Amino acid sequence: MATVNFSVPEEVKEAFNQAFEGENKSAIIARLMREAVEEKERQLRRKAIIEEITRMRAYRPTATDEEIRAAREEGRP
Repeated sequence: MATVNFSVPEEVKEAFNQAFEGENKSAIIARLMREAVEEKERQLRRKAIIEEITRMRAYRPTATDEEIRAAREEGRP
């Protein structure tokens, strides 16, 4: 098990200790750190997906206004 030291504002420390009084604070911090890592991984996946979509958009077929208008009207009564 590793030991990690962080400096936090005194009011954050006091609020944390009050909110989690009587609980295993090390386990809580470990859970919060895991959640932060998972969130960062989600952010990186979203960024990669957005970049891929943006890259793919450069190769999408284009249509003229007339082609779009015709497609909208096609099949309408």
